[in-house]
Amino acid sequence: MSPCVTCTRRESGFCGAAFRTAPPRPSTNGDQQKFAAVGAGKQLLTQGKSSDYVFVLCAGWAFRYIQVSDGGRQIDRFLLPGDLFSSLSIFEEAPHFSAKALTTVQICGFARAELRERCFDDRELQSVVAQSCLSDGRDAAQLIAILGQCSAEQRIAYLLLHLMRRIAASQVVRERRYPFPLRQQHIADAVGLTPVHVSRVLSLFRERGIVALADGVLEVIDAPALERIGQL
Repeated sequence: MSPCVTCTRRESGFCGAAFRTAPPRPSTNGDQQKFAAVGAGKQLLTQGKSSDYVFVLCAGWAFRYIQVSDGGRQIDRFLLPGDLFSSLSIFEEAPHFSAKALTTVQICGFARAELRERCFDDRELQSVVAQSCLSDGRDAAQLIAILGQCSAEQRIAYLLLHLMRRIAASQVVRERRYPFPLRQQHIADAVGLTPVHVSRVLSLFRERGIVALADGVLEVIDAPALERIGQL
């Protein structure tokens, strides 16, 4: 039985549109749809390496990044359950980014050729993909502004707020405590700082009674203060 049958996200977002119109059927040779469980820290996609599939994150956390020549990386997006790795991957065979599992993840791959054909014919699917493209574009523009114009405190506050909103949109959050599996290195690679600098800022936020990050949970103590620091 396909894992999609019991997935709580099959009625929303990209998967909702894909299944409402013409549900893809898993085949024995994996032509149309395939699934995989991948451990934390494992590579999911490699920049420039062709793939015949468009991937969706079903469970867990992952991230997209650009590898630079000196061995460093710029994380440009954290992926949450239900996210397309990239809406552009419907139209490009070789991704312009790499992707790695942040936690243990489950992923689903849709055959690109079939999905692209359906996308051209299906208005609902077109709309969902267009919204995903717009969201990616807005996030990229904001990231450029943050990296180019903001202080370390502003960069980290912005990232926390951005992820808090995305988490809250997809699950119930109690007592302002958010699941947050990022390590300081992930935060550093997302906002263009060193892990040491990230540690200092997070310690400062904790001392000021704004947020506390421990054991994979982000506790927001003073949301208005965090908003003041992190707003564009």
